Amino acid sequence: MRNVLCQSLLSHAENPNLVFLTGDLGFQALEPLRDAMGRRFINAGVAEQNMVSVAAGLARTNMRPWVYSIAPFLYARPYEQIRNDVCMHGLPVTMVGNGGGYAYGVMGGTHHALEDYGALLCLSGLRAYIPAFAADVPPTIDQLMTSDRPAYLRLGRCELPKPALAPAYAPWRRLMAGGGPTILVVGPLVGGLWTALESMPDDCRPSLWILTELPIDESIIPTAFLDDLRASTHLFVIEEHVVQGGAGQMLALALASIGKMPSRFTHRCARGYPSGRYGSQSFHRKECGLDAESILSELGGLG
Repeated sequence: MRNVLCQSLLSHAENPNLVFLTGDLGFQALEPLRDAMGRRFINAGVAEQNMVSVAAGLARTNMRPWVYSIAPFLYARPYEQIRNDVCMHGLPVTMVGNGGGYAYGVMGGTHHALEDYGALLCLSGLRAYIPAFAADVPPTIDQLMTSDRPAYLRLGRCELPKPALAPAYAPWRRLMAGGGPTILVVGPLVGGLWTALESMPDDCRPSLWILTELPIDESIIPTAFLDDLRASTHLFVIEEHVVQGGAGQMLALALASIGKMPSRFTHRCARGYPSGRYGSQSFHRKECGLDAESILSELGGLG
């Protein structure tokens, strides 16, 4: 998705108010954007706290700053600056975190972003975007270019199964219908599950939904999603994020608030490091029961 980000921003590069700041990252990916933007492309160095404060200052002068780094370096290290300089003033700074969840694999916990959108959504006025597919990135960028509020864009690896086509972008989308539980997945994790679920019989195959924007406002939960939930009576939320502050908690609260909470609720999320070991993204997903095989096994055991 990082390459698509670069390509999409290139279409806006002539906007004189656009400024892109990177924390000394993006080698062999962001060079076309650097060349197109000239002085408005700033390598801020390994100084993420200062980078965010500079972006806030630029936003105060009506510039449109985008800040880029590996996800945990972007939200964890400069959290105070995001809170005080950006969010307390409601400034339109877009923060792009590459490698959400366990994406950086064997690099270990320092490079994993397991609590990113939950932590950031505690801050005033911020909205998070978690594209599920590479095709989601351009319309998300177009939306963010006109946003007047702080935003966090969490990028991962596109896992769209072939030959499937990503449906047109919307914050809530149904990928398949079925007579089983209602599954809601946040972000790219949905790709492998989509393939696996297609092999299930229609009567027990879940209705599969993706969610790509947070927080959840109960007033805009799609009627079709509520209809699926009412018919299935079982909500199954899957996300590569810890339970605290995750979409599962948000959705449970939203549904309870409008009296639509189903009788069964299952939440599969990041559980840290159960074995105490580091490995690939697929290794960590499997340890947490987030892989397609584990989800299918659990669905097969549901009564």
